[in-house]
Amino acid sequence: AKSNAPSYTNVFAEVLLKEAARDPKICAVTAAMPDGTGLARFMERYTSRCFDVGIAEQHAVTFSAVLAAGGLRPFCAIYSTFLQRGYDQVVHDVAIQRLPVRFAIDRAGLVGADGATHAGSFDIGFMANLPGMVVMAAADEAELARMVVTAARHDEGPIAFRFPRGEGVGVDIPADAEPLEIGKGRIVREGKGVAILSFGTRLQEVEIACEALGAKGITPTVADARFAKPLDREMILRLADEHDALITIEEGAVGGFGSHVAQLLADEGVVDRGLK
Repeated sequence: AKSNAPSYTNVFAEVLLKEAARDPKICAVTAAMPDGTGLARFMERYTSRCFDVGIAEQHAVTFSAVLAAGGLRPFCAIYSTFLQRGYDQVVHDVAIQRLPVRFAIDRAGLVGADGATHAGSFDIGFMANLPGMVVMAAADEAELARMVVTAARHDEGPIAFRFPRGEGVGVDIPADAEPLEIGKGRIVREGKGVAILSFGTRLQEVEIACEALGAKGITPTVADARFAKPLDREMILRLADEHDALITIEEGAVGGFGSHVAQLLADEGVVDRGLK
């Protein structure tokens, strides 16, 4: 059955329009994908503030950096797999310069019929490794709305939020979404024995798995990381300290969110104390 929930792309577009109405410095850049990234409506309403640079992701990123350097608040909306083409510019023209470009990374994770070449598998790793970069992933539509607002109001450096292809899960989206505290996750349910730390929209599958585990007497703690960078160090160390095992869930490749969590635990000596 067809879902009645809005697509994540439409949620991004709708919230961005609201933020642009509030802040005239907000602008948007796309690389020949105004429809696919949801910016077509933004382009219609704010023609002078939306730029389609054609199939030139490298230019889209550098142009966004220039806009940020000039005091504007650009959203650079590019599919995860296409952003790989502009990675050199992300490194040199945005991250090293500490410029507040907002990267809206669409098609992050599995993409179904779009095919393997469009699967956004690597953006968590290649973005979270950059200096000063904030990397977020939404668990549902409401969380995505808050992340768009967070990005719009973050001027301390580059920030990225990733969201998948397809519809959301049907949660209510706040009319006036509040920004998130940078680097702070949330506990979704309290349990014992096992902790599951989810990053992104796999949280719904985690919840389904927990229902099945509950029937077997297993009651995991479930947390939504929200941020791959900066990690919520306090929450993760608490999960590790209070549970026998910690499982990370993400829709990405090796070197992504789970690897950063593992590095944090190794740096803190947690693994040496017997955590699985």
